[in-house]
Amino acid sequence: MSLEKKEKELENLLKDLESAVIAFSGGVDSTYLLYKAQQALGDNVIAVTAVSETYQDCEKENAQKIAQIMGVEHLIIQTSQLSCPEFICNPPQRCYHCKKELFVRLKEIAKTRCFAWVCEGANDDDTSDFRPGLTAGKEMGVRSPLMEVKLGKDEIRQLSQKAGLSTWDMPSAACLSSRIPYGEVITPEKLRVIATAESFLKTLGQKVVRVRHHGTTAHIEVAPGEMQALLERKEEIVKYLKNLGFIYITLDMEGFRSGSMNETLKPEEKF
Repeated sequence: MSLEKKEKELENLLKDLESAVIAFSGGVDSTYLLYKAQQALGDNVIAVTAVSETYQDCEKENAQKIAQIMGVEHLIIQTSQLSCPEFICNPPQRCYHCKKELFVRLKEIAKTRCFAWVCEGANDDDTSDFRPGLTAGKEMGVRSPLMEVKLGKDEIRQLSQKAGLSTWDMPSAACLSSRIPYGEVITPEKLRVIATAESFLKTLGQKVVRVRHHGTTAHIEVAPGEMQALLERKEEIVKYLKNLGFIYITLDMEGFRSGSMNETLKPEEKF
């Protein structure tokens, strides 16, 4: 199906919803979904952004700015993943528990406001990786319009650029908990250290960066083309990260890849 036909199919799907609460992170996918939902449904759209210790503060600020520009009603809610034992013990299904809490809250908002649906921004590429959060969405009747019309990330970027959305070339983001190996307990201190380390590396010009927290080892992933720039400032980086408590600082020679922690999972650990 052509990109134009997929976009038209998305428009028709959204119109049929009549009203929707959109899980809005302010990233590429949810911004495009919110943009199209507003076009299709007008005021019958609410954007909801969840904040917690598992996300950077700048993500909330970015979401607020985008929603304000669009003129969409925007709610901020506080979620509490770190009070959920099934989340903090960090099993492979960690994201299931996170998304379930989020969708419960969004369904409550939809019910209170008499909105017909809750939607989230998963795209068609997400079906090729281990995404337990999708299972939570399916169980709770949450819609994934971009996935339903089979729009992938690159296509969404193209359509976002055509629409003049500032997020079209935004790097992919993920929950800070995804930097901690499965089975290792998630703590506020680990999340703080990861956030601080990544913020520092971004000030050095790294657009896409992950600092995987392997105990005393900081395992850095950046785009292959940005490795040399990182190595040229290795003394500064080593000093900063050691001050955060790391002893060993490593650079992944394969470079950044989304969901790299899933590479350690056996097939039977996925559902």
